[in-house]
Amino acid sequence: MNERRERVDVVIVGGGISGLCAAYWLAQQGFGVKVLERDAEVGGTMKSVHEQGFLSETGPNSALETTPLFRELVDECGISDEFLYANPVGKNRYILRDGRMHALPLDPAAFLMTKLFSARGKFRLLKEPFVGRGTGEESIAEFVSRRVGQEFLDYAIDPFVAGVFAGRPESLSVQASFPKLYALEKKYGGLVRGMIRGRRERKQRAEKAKDRAESFSFAGGMQVLPRAIATKLGHAVLTNARVEAIRRTDPSSFSVTYTHGDVPGTIDCRSVVISAPAYGAADLLQPLSGEAASVLRSITYSPVTSMVLGFKKEEVGHPLDGFGVLIPTKERRDILGCLWSSSLFPYRAPEGMVALTAFVGGARQPELTQLPENKLCDLVLNELKKIMQVSGKLVYLRVTTWKQAIPQYELGYLRKIEALDRFEESRPGLFLCGNYRGGISVGDCVKSASEVSQRAARHLRTHASPARG
Repeated sequence: MNERRERVDVVIVGGGISGLCAAYWLAQQGFGVKVLERDAEVGGTMKSVHEQGFLSETGPNSALETTPLFRELVDECGISDEFLYANPVGKNRYILRDGRMHALPLDPAAFLMTKLFSARGKFRLLKEPFVGRGTGEESIAEFVSRRVGQEFLDYAIDPFVAGVFAGRPESLSVQASFPKLYALEKKYGGLVRGMIRGRRERKQRAEKAKDRAESFSFAGGMQVLPRAIATKLGHAVLTNARVEAIRRTDPSSFSVTYTHGDVPGTIDCRSVVISAPAYGAADLLQPLSGEAASVLRSITYSPVTSMVLGFKKEEVGHPLDGFGVLIPTKERRDILGCLWSSSLFPYRAPEGMVALTAFVGGARQPELTQLPENKLCDLVLNELKKIMQVSGKLVYLRVTTWKQAIPQYELGYLRKIEALDRFEESRPGLFLCGNYRGGISVGDCVKSASEVSQRAARHLRTHASPARG
């Protein structure tokens, strides 16, 4: 069987949002690119499934518009007509306490009135400006309890960490997981002072804070974005392509071997961007650097099962007037939280129906993701009946389990990133990109891909003129 052989400037391994964005911006600068994606379609975990009138997201349900790069991508890829901001009701976010849902307060007046925090907890929060700086590396739990108290940790930060990282605040590094939060203390001496001054600085950079940025998606689901980028890239994207090896052929060149179906292929290039998950990147890097591969394998991922459930609207007792509900560890429940998908965006459920997305497992209860689907369904339905007064029969179900869903930025994580930085410096032309570096959100991935594309472009300009595939 004849081997396919071609030459480009850059090979991007992985067709998730990070790899596609990096490829797109490099192509925009005139470089020849090739994206090799192992799966049958692009998007990575960002998959949107349409069936029975429901739209199920197997990965991110939405993104926060924290960077103008999103609008640039949407406009340039011609998907402005599909772009949707979340229903304003999504500003309401609920936390479960003592079996009852409480809206997270959004302003000082609501904070004073809420029953989510006790009077003692509120008073402790008001003392934050007078707390001194910490020393050494701290977990999120240590940092938050020191600055604003245990109650705020238990009923605000703990459920938030479960919702974002599917992680535990006792295990995650505050400096690695929430660098902007950590920087408020480091730079300004406190969170309140830092938030006030930080908003002024973000305005100058045309960026939005995550707590002020608007959630968005697309009429056809989040996968609309990676598919549109792939369409713009055209034949530069190859799916069902499994990368077998990456070799440095000389100080300024690489060869990437892969199989596309049963057909082997080799691409000669001057730069490689690996945008696979850390565990996948480790296998590819083993022949080049056992040390870097070991660092990548040491990055742990939490398992998550997402369940999209459909019910008749009148058979759900709660009005579902918000983004959803998050569950603190102290509540001892069997779900991490539940998004009210059809309250946020249209086209998520048929007329007269609602779509809910429940999350199970994470670092909190990883064993639950291993349950048989029928037992898992019973467990989730039992929780939804208690929390949201769901009384009706399930009319739709889609279950997705990611055994390695979200990288955990644990204590000591920054030392791992420093080791990967040193590896990149020692291997000019080879770049690592993905949600294990620079943040796990869709916005973080897009910004990280932009930065990697700029570094790769600088490298390419120092070598021979761009190749053409």
